[in-house]
Amino acid sequence: MPGALAATGELRVYNWSDYITPQALTDFKNQTGIKLTYDVFDTNEALEAKLLAGRSGYDVVVPSNTFLAKQVQAGVFLTLDRSKLPNWQYLDPTLMALLQENDPGNQHAIPYMYGTVILGYNVDKVQAVLGDSAPVDSWDLIFKQEYASKLAKCGIAFIDSPSDIIPIALNYLKLSPNSTKVADYEQAKALLLSVRPYIRYFHSSKYMNDIASGDICVAIGYSGSFYQFGNVAKDANNGVQVAMRQPKEGAPIWFDMLAIPKDAPDVDEAYQFINYLLQPAVIAPISDKTGYPNPNKEGIKQVKSEIRDNPDLVPSAANMARLFPLKPLPAKVERVRTRIWNTIKSGT
Repeated sequence: MPGALAATGELRVYNWSDYITPQALTDFKNQTGIKLTYDVFDTNEALEAKLLAGRSGYDVVVPSNTFLAKQVQAGVFLTLDRSKLPNWQYLDPTLMALLQENDPGNQHAIPYMYGTVILGYNVDKVQAVLGDSAPVDSWDLIFKQEYASKLAKCGIAFIDSPSDIIPIALNYLKLSPNSTKVADYEQAKALLLSVRPYIRYFHSSKYMNDIASGDICVAIGYSGSFYQFGNVAKDANNGVQVAMRQPKEGAPIWFDMLAIPKDAPDVDEAYQFINYLLQPAVIAPISDKTGYPNPNKEGIKQVKSEIRDNPDLVPSAANMARLFPLKPLPAKVERVRTRIWNTIKSGT
């Protein structure tokens, strides 16, 4: 990597599953001599528990922007030294300005990838159950019992993420997805409980393989995961066609952020890793693999056109207008949401 410092240190990274190319990790190790340990997690809640407990042992972590805001307030992260990140110049200033709502001054983190939470589905199975009139471009597909009850036969899955699913339900009900009103959350709970009998499971990574193998037919999940595991199905030649849609009612937009915990044992190595990922030639193949757009103004130009030109993956202006960013909730409301989520998952 140009300008890399020779290193013989260690680095521990904690990232989302299926969210990087093996080649990127191999090249980083070969170019720097750094011993890399790369662990994965499935939910923001799992990462946050480690961070707030302190002494996680990780040098680079990847929280989503809404969680980052709370963690910044808790003093979890180092203030970034931009002199150690010369490739900062490649970051899209428009996206960086947007992220200042979660991290004022962009002091503690940089965006890695971004995306939306949308509907993914097995084209043939949904058509077999609902016919050509299936509302695949609407949250009606899983929030209306007339559809969900039929799709239950082939399998519906939700990501295990109250910070995404409940705002989606609120927005569907024409309420603020960032509401602080307890009464609004009760309405969202009622909606979700009405379709709870038809949801097979809640999990933030299992649905990816299951939709590629045909074990489920509809999922609420991360946009790029449907692209990525649609390709898995193609490679397996198993006859499964995975499609995705951003519902017309709107969907959450999120950013996953690279940050260095304040108690990271290997700070210099962490800077090297982040600066390495900021290279356009490094980040573009990661977008190609994952199906997520990167916030690198040069790197996005190098991404495959089938991703770059897909408005359900890289939102068009019209799709972007329907997306909503999520904000941290006051602690009292967060507790209400957590309690409601536990009720929804248990189905009682």
